[in-house]
Amino acid sequence: MERQLITGRLHIRFEGRSMDLRLADLDLGLASSDGEIRVAIAGYLEVIPQKLAFYIIERHPNGNITLRPEAVFG
Repeated sequence: MERQLITGRLHIRFEGRSMDLRLADLDLGLASSDGEIRVAIAGYLEVIPQKLAFYIIERHPNGNITLRPEAVFG
């Protein structure tokens, strides 16, 4: 029986768009820091990393990571 390698997913919500990538597609892993994640995503989106400074990074128990805008209430 062949073993399958399961990798985490990266969910990105940026300027009204949603994207879903494998962490490995951006050379990221579960141990990547928030800074490394922001730099990799900024490169993918072709924006400066500071543009993502106020985006929230959520790490989920299943190994997935979400980058999303800060929620504004009220």
